[in-house]
Amino acid sequence: MSSKQERGDYEKLTEDDDLNFVDALDMKILSTLSEDARKSSREIAETIGVSTGTVYNRIKKMTEKGVILGYIPLLDNTKTGYVFTILILIQVDGEYITDVEERLAATKEVIAVYDITGDFDVALIAKFKTQTSLNAFIKSILKTLHIRRTVTSMVLNVVKEDPRIQI
Repeated sequence: MSSKQERGDYEKLTEDDDLNFVDALDMKILSTLSEDARKSSREIAETIGVSTGTVYNRIKKMTEKGVILGYIPLLDNTKTGYVFTILILIQVDGEYITDVEERLAATKEVIAVYDITGDFDVALIAKFKTQTSLNAFIKSILKTLHIRRTVTSMVLNVVKEDPRIQI
């Protein structure tokens, strides 16, 4: 495959910082990284049939453009002591949604905060090691200014938990 074919329209289409476009080759690279983020550029290149330099440059460009945000290990949370997973739906006074979300997101146990539609404004997922810390967190949320209502659910069994999107 020629260098021009490997590049495709990627460079032309990503000149604008507002674009986070990825092409078919980028998707192959991302798919391979999603399976094992420890793979080297050389290993990825061999797997997808392009040069090591192409893979290296594509990964660098996708990192610069914010397509790749980082590399993290997938953990078994129960083996690290985080045995309680909770989901909380929160109603917030409209003008304070962002403030409340930022405060909640700053809590180390909170792993996700989402703006949502429907009867609630915010959804969050959090993990805790002890029932005591879970209880304290829930009580602190209830005391937070501008939170009108919450509904908390505890996860009983994790059927699937994988932050990776299958590419």
